[in-house]
Amino acid sequence: MNLSPSALEVLTRRYLARDERGEALEDAEGLFRRVADSIAGGDAATAGSFYEMMTSLDFLPNSPTLMNAGRPLGQLSACFVLPVDDSLGDIFEAVKQAALIHQSGGGTGFAFTRLRPRGAGVRTTGGVASGPVSFMKVFNAATEAIKQGGTRRGANMGVLRVDHPDILEFIDCKRDTSVITNFNISVALTDEFMDAAASGKNYRLLDPRSGAAAGELSARDVFSRIVDAAWHSGEPGILFIDRINAARPAPGLGLIEATNPCGEQPLLPYESCNLGSINLSNMVCAGPEGGVDWDRLEHTARLAVRFLDNVIEVNRYPLGLIREKTLETRKIGLGVMGFADMLFKLRLRYDSNEAVELGRRLMAFIKQAGVRESQLLASERGAFPACGKDEFDVPRRNATITTIAPTGTLSMIAGVSSGIEPVFALSYTRRVMDGTELREFNPVAAEFMREHGAASPGELPDDIKNILVTAHDITPEWHVRMQAAFQRHTDNAVSKTVNFPAEASRADVEKVYMLAYELGCKGVTIYRDGSRGGQVLTRDEKPKAGEEPGCDECALPPVITPRPRPQVTRGVTERIQIGCGNLYITVNFDERGICEVFTNTGKNGGCPSQSEATARLATAAFRAGVDPAYIIKQLKGIRCPATIRRDSSKVTSCPDAIAKVIERMLKSAGGVSVPASGPASPETEPLCPECGHTVTHEGGCVICRGCGYSKCG
Repeated sequence: MNLSPSALEVLTRRYLARDERGEALEDAEGLFRRVADSIAGGDAATAGSFYEMMTSLDFLPNSPTLMNAGRPLGQLSACFVLPVDDSLGDIFEAVKQAALIHQSGGGTGFAFTRLRPRGAGVRTTGGVASGPVSFMKVFNAATEAIKQGGTRRGANMGVLRVDHPDILEFIDCKRDTSVITNFNISVALTDEFMDAAASGKNYRLLDPRSGAAAGELSARDVFSRIVDAAWHSGEPGILFIDRINAARPAPGLGLIEATNPCGEQPLLPYESCNLGSINLSNMVCAGPEGGVDWDRLEHTARLAVRFLDNVIEVNRYPLGLIREKTLETRKIGLGVMGFADMLFKLRLRYDSNEAVELGRRLMAFIKQAGVRESQLLASERGAFPACGKDEFDVPRRNATITTIAPTGTLSMIAGVSSGIEPVFALSYTRRVMDGTELREFNPVAAEFMREHGAASPGELPDDIKNILVTAHDITPEWHVRMQAAFQRHTDNAVSKTVNFPAEASRADVEKVYMLAYELGCKGVTIYRDGSRGGQVLTRDEKPKAGEEPGCDECALPPVITPRPRPQVTRGVTERIQIGCGNLYITVNFDERGICEVFTNTGKNGGCPSQSEATARLATAAFRAGVDPAYIIKQLKGIRCPATIRRDSSKVTSCPDAIAKVIERMLKSAGGVSVPASGPASPETEPLCPECGHTVTHEGGCVICRGCGYSKCG
């Protein structure tokens, strides 16, 4: 196999079967042999074809299949959607089911639209409902508890229809980046809402229990609020839910309410889906003539459909209901990766009409080949049970065939660009186990450099440099045009991130949302450079070689380094009565926000060491870029018996006092205006929580190119 060192590292760390001591039981070839034999179900010829397709890196299935095929767990699906009905029993049944799915390596999507809004009456108790967002926090906490013991990180999608009475709370629920951290969120926009937003009219809110009108809101104001939230943090994404349902197969089975965590796989309640991706970089003819190798592409697409249909048969489903619903429609999701590399090889610039037309043509061809194989499978094995007489001209084995999924770790194994995304960077620095820094280049760019004797992409001829564009060289409108081109021939949806520069305006985001709707996309996710700087881990200054020890697994810096104390600060000091006397709290800031907290106790004594320790840790957190809201949340409400017994005290402890002073300072204390944290600058991009490498936002997810970590599993 032609695997890069990075690919071998990812396979070794995340995919190989291991014994109880953590020792690898297989190598890369053994992994693919295990998967091929399991999915072929004992057919040696088919197993050989599957093995060759994977080891040539022409096609790879989703991560749970690579991890679990032929092993005791045997759960092979990436995508699930669970219903959340409006009773306490149903809600916590969904929590339990999600925990079982996460433990087995799957991701889950939920629509919270059926839950009654905050403040609605609860007849059985006489109390009032707390609303969908409060229960999302319950699901989030369960995911946090489960993900450490599962096979991969649990991930969720939370969806709420735009006509739910709690929609404004939902839109803003992730502005505080320290809560609901295990969810992506999307607003399900209806055609009625989009029409009202375009014409400046109000739209109706609906009671989720009765369907009756429950008020009105300005569609334009709500749309602007969605845009503003996405501009701030990249969330919520949007789903055009009526368009999704208009295209669904087997409409008699009900309405689609939610998608998987990255938004590309709309599913009915209890459905699952198995995904896989064709490596388009391998589908270019060798030699000076170049061109797309259509024969190889057709062969791979048809074999991949057979592979994914076999997965449905050998899969061990986490719930009986999921098995039943999955077998009813037999949905599969065949997609692509390496598209940007293919464009490089074909000398096409990503942001060109020729590239967009190629994307449309490629996906039409893949879908046609997939449909033909699904029809053949139906004649051999039978059509999917819910296939109506008028559903298709010729019966198919699978209700859906194509999906464009994010391929973060899969594309790292294949050594190609992710999904249909442009290349994020032509080169980056990687640390190997001995601490040596290696400069790695995009493989196609590296080949160009060898051909032209160039030491870097910048030394290449202008005609080559012109096609080697990266994500931030491409305007957001071209991102959307490419997504729409692939969507035209994709049964399900397309997972893609529309990248914006840090200086992009809210109007720029709104323009892209409207363009996505006009061009026929089923949803869209955006990310403005630097806007989530405090969400994962951040540091202001990248370490030089040798300054920090490397991670034991991937040798990248595992920790963050707080920025140095500035030479000049401004601030205020406030006196607070505590149980032991007075506590003097000083909060200092510079142009980048709060940078220092320190305390002094009065003459009556107290606990100076504890308050000083709290202040020092808060200072370190502020200088490391941690969200102030998170720091306040951790300190506020801590209780000390000595302080609680003092009637005159307005705080519950020294840490509580520190939190409240910081909170007041952030709003405005002593007549001094304090800058809020605000979006991070491009220099404080999020870092991987596992290895410290800078992460990228692509395919609707967060991916680390250093160690293979993926926020979405």
